[in-house]
Amino acid sequence: MNSFLKSCTALTVALAFSGQAIAQVKELGKGEGQVNIVAWPGYIERGETDKNYDWVTSFEKNTGCKVNIKTANTSDEMVALMNEGGFDLVTASGDASLRLVAGKRVQPINTDLIPSWNTVDDRLKDAPWFTVGGVHYGAPYQWGPNVLMYNTEVFKEAPKSWNVVFEEMTLPDGKPNKGRVQAYDGPIHIADAANYLMFHKPELGIKDPYELTEDQYKAALDLLRVQRTLVGRYWHDAAIQVDDFQNEGVVASGSWPYQVNTLVAAKKPVASTIPQEGVTGWADTTILAADAAHPNCAYMWMEHSLSPKVQGDVSAWFGSLPVVPAACKGNELLGEEGCKTNGYDNFEKIKFWKTPVSKCATQDQCVPYYRWVSDYIGVIGGR
Repeated sequence: MNSFLKSCTALTVALAFSGQAIAQVKELGKGEGQVNIVAWPGYIERGETDKNYDWVTSFEKNTGCKVNIKTANTSDEMVALMNEGGFDLVTASGDASLRLVAGKRVQPINTDLIPSWNTVDDRLKDAPWFTVGGVHYGAPYQWGPNVLMYNTEVFKEAPKSWNVVFEEMTLPDGKPNKGRVQAYDGPIHIADAANYLMFHKPELGIKDPYELTEDQYKAALDLLRVQRTLVGRYWHDAAIQVDDFQNEGVVASGSWPYQVNTLVAAKKPVASTIPQEGVTGWADTTILAADAAHPNCAYMWMEHSLSPKVQGDVSAWFGSLPVVPAACKGNELLGEEGCKTNGYDNFEKIKFWKTPVSKCATQDQCVPYYRWVSDYIGVIGGR
């Protein structure tokens, strides 16, 4: 934790990058035989869970690069793993990517070595969570919202507000929400509280849930302390959350479409919604490690990951959205309405994860991420 806090502290004084970074890889050679990737659960499948979902086997066969996967359940875990080294790529969300750039754990990519780069959604090509000074540190992979997942036997109609997980109340089945709701086990969840307050307490003047003054930040922490009295568990493992909804009486929580799809496929009484306050979300990028031992295979994987077939298959499996618009059509697994169902048109409604820094755009001074880390640990601990 100490090394992690130090990296967060460094970020508050960094993100002032001197000079223009230059992509280190000039041309591709023969594959090195393997590529080591840190990824979110469900992001890289080889048909072991469902034979229909396999975008690894063909890549290995065509390139000779064996794909080794290490799953991580939080952005902080991803940063820690990349700091340890030994990985070529990481599917980093916006609350991790700039920390990795500031910590010099990743390197700029040469987009000329990725033929499918020009097919990437224009809304994502130069996104600020992986582009610094016009330099790209990875290839976009998938994006999506943090939805409100709920039990349809408890909620006959979709909840209209996030208040079901933030405020003590009696739910539609006549029972209290205390002990039956969950919250995300990660400091970035502070942004969900700030997003809720943006809607319900406009007098606080929150303009961006990741850019908070001391007073706004205190209000978010106070709301989370209320939530602390309600949650039965803080979740970060998608599989455990799925089990909690099936077997432990959990009826509402912030979640990812992946868990929703898993439970719906198992014919459980679960659905999801985007409440009136809107949502935070994630846009994940396949980022190249600074000391990648297998850069040729890594570039081959980035190119493979942008094919419409892979993009559509990942979206169908995870419940996310492709970064290549062409993937929305003609994919058997995703279906013709898959992108619409998963929320392709909600891009502008999502407040995408990004790393909080002290020098921010909407305020004179903001609370930096290392404070989010230590204070959220305190909230979970009852302080």
